[in-house]
Amino acid sequence: MTLPRTPSFSLAGKRAFVPGGSRGIGLGCAVALAEAGAHVVIAARGQDAVDAAVAEMTAAGFSAEGLALDITDIEATRAAIAAMGRLDVLCNSAGLARHSAAMDTTPEDYDAVTNINVRAAYFLAQAAARSMTDGGSIIQVSSQMGHVGGIERAVYCATKHAVEGMTKSMAIEWGPRNIRVNTLCPTFIRTPLSAPTFADPEKRAWIEAKIKLPRVAEVEDIMGAVLFLASDASAMVTGTSILVDGGWTAG
Repeated sequence: MTLPRTPSFSLAGKRAFVPGGSRGIGLGCAVALAEAGAHVVIAARGQDAVDAAVAEMTAAGFSAEGLALDITDIEATRAAIAAMGRLDVLCNSAGLARHSAAMDTTPEDYDAVTNINVRAAYFLAQAAARSMTDGGSIIQVSSQMGHVGGIERAVYCATKHAVEGMTKSMAIEWGPRNIRVNTLCPTFIRTPLSAPTFADPEKRAWIEAKIKLPRVAEVEDIMGAVLFLASDASAMVTGTSILVDGGWTAG
């Protein structure tokens, strides 16, 4: 008998691109990929934030570089990805949320959120797929709100449901090229950006009532899932989502 072997979680020799990787969930994704051996390029709109993240990662012994990039600039994004050469992993953590009651949504807020969460994410995946000459993994950081609805989140939910849909279609089209396309769907993660939400007793109570596990989520909770989706450990996983939601969507 020949025992089966667990596929490798190593990303040694791989090149990964993480837009939105300078802080919070994106930084957690970048570190997870770098810890597994990937050379990671992080991007964000602010050069100072990018430089700070890269400095901290390289000081920790990781292979990392960064660039200031607004992914809503489609042509600049295409050029940046083309300049990287071969790409093996895209983990898109860039996004925007402007919450309000559906009756109060303004066209300006609608356009701003859909521009980055849907339009930019779509063409980012397209550009990345063109650079995945030997197969690869595209990971869109979506949300549990791509599977359910939420009060004061109509626009945000609409964009994340759209990401789930385009991910399935891209997975079908690009599967023959050995490009896997999936989403990572976190619940509320404790980060500096979410601090005001957790500081509100009513909102925190709502979150804790929805999460079935006895705590709220930390950035570290998404890192294993990112590594799984990026590595050969998920070689037969495409067109689906990994829900890191503490049971929120279970009912």
